[in-house]
Amino acid sequence: MANAAQYFVSRHSAGPFANKTAFREAQEGGAEITYGELDAQSDRMIGFFADHGLRREDRVAMLVLDEIAYPVAFFGALKSGVVPILLNTLLATPVYEAILNDCRARALFVSAALYPVVEPILAAYQHLEKVFVIGGDAPSGTLSFEAEFAKASPGPMIDTSDDETAFWLYSSGSTGTPKGVLHAHGSMKATADTYGAQVLGIEENDVVHSVAKIFFAYGLGNAITFPMAVGATTILNPGRPTPEGVTDILARHKPTIFCGVPTLYAALGAHLEAVGAPDVKLRRCISAGEALPADVGERWKRLFNCDILDGVGSTEMLHIFLSNAPGDVVYGTSGVAVPGYDLRLVEDDGAVVEPGGIGELLVRGVSAADGYWNQRTKSRTTFEGEWTRTGDKYELGADGRYIYCGRTDDMFKVSGIWLSPFEVESALASHPAVLESAVVAKRDEDGLEKPKAFVVLNVGASADGLETALQEHVKETAGKWKYPRWIEFAEDLPKTATGKIQRFKLRDDA
Repeated sequence: MANAAQYFVSRHSAGPFANKTAFREAQEGGAEITYGELDAQSDRMIGFFADHGLRREDRVAMLVLDEIAYPVAFFGALKSGVVPILLNTLLATPVYEAILNDCRARALFVSAALYPVVEPILAAYQHLEKVFVIGGDAPSGTLSFEAEFAKASPGPMIDTSDDETAFWLYSSGSTGTPKGVLHAHGSMKATADTYGAQVLGIEENDVVHSVAKIFFAYGLGNAITFPMAVGATTILNPGRPTPEGVTDILARHKPTIFCGVPTLYAALGAHLEAVGAPDVKLRRCISAGEALPADVGERWKRLFNCDILDGVGSTEMLHIFLSNAPGDVVYGTSGVAVPGYDLRLVEDDGAVVEPGGIGELLVRGVSAADGYWNQRTKSRTTFEGEWTRTGDKYELGADGRYIYCGRTDDMFKVSGIWLSPFEVESALASHPAVLESAVVAKRDEDGLEKPKAFVVLNVGASADGLETALQEHVKETAGKWKYPRWIEFAEDLPKTATGKIQRFKLRDDA
């Protein structure tokens, strides 16, 4: 049977992992579920969907915090052939309205804490037939997920092909409006067989915690795909990942694998340098979402004696396809192709870029999405046969390692030479006063593009006299012509919920 739920859930139900904890919520007194219980409860979800007239290929939206109900409903949908659409939990009401109108889901699963965000738009949403509220009282016009689940009886899992659509994700919106991305049943196992087995090297005794949430392709792989492929345990955090909260999770639950994003690693590292690192033996740490500044990785290594494996993935490819690997980490690079994936760099005209040159990264691998929902033109320009355009610019080193230069639309020329915003940001991040930064193009009085930096300072750092010092620091670290001509100090930077900086918003302010 090709149904992804068979491989990740049902095959464990009668084996040695049947009574092993699959998921545990991080908060004090949080719920947990074994592999056997997850199989039984996701079987009941088959009856749940049938009771409410939801059939194969119907779409259901999931606006759910990282809690036990998430894998239950997700795998129950896969077993039923119902297509779950995993929604970002940190969006604004108008964005949810646009996404729901785009996907035309017949039902919505929503955590009680998130219901007020979507309540204003539900009455006018013509496609929605039922709303199931998880973990709280069901307001008028909605149904209690727990009450309806209690009435359901188990049903048989349907068979599927590897190529049948299993679920949707929506892109992070780092460059504008999120796009619906369709993934097949076979893609989950493909990422487990490639990155999960051959780079991460996850094992059954591992305990995993991912600060990236399940709705994010990176978080889905970290928290569900990889641990469930081998019978490991995942710690779920329904709340937002703050440095203090993540420190507590590390101290109490002692994960062996930790999955973060550069923004969190930077903030958490600064916090732990001030308060001390918890006693936890991390075996693997990984990062994705944006390129990891070398300074951040080196600080983490000092704190935990564990390298961060910086990697590159995308919603379109489902997880990481380019990465550093255990024993082969070079900070400041994105590593090499994950086994099972092919990479190439191309010029704007499609010509292949030789080592030492800069070009757009294309990737080929079996986990590629089927395309974007209702965006035919964008699908045709992104998915070119077996190859997927990433929209990222890279330099290919003589040693075969890839060096991130920036998004294709973030790159700009200064004095006729391509400038990578990420290179300037990395130089700024190496200054002790800087927590994070973002660099965009701004035109000077002659109409020529020059770099402008938005800088967030570490706690306790003062901006007085710092602009000139940072400019000189970049000149010495990255190159004299690369320094930011303007520096604006900010409290924070606009980001997607997955931690990616939305530079297009900063360009509007430049």
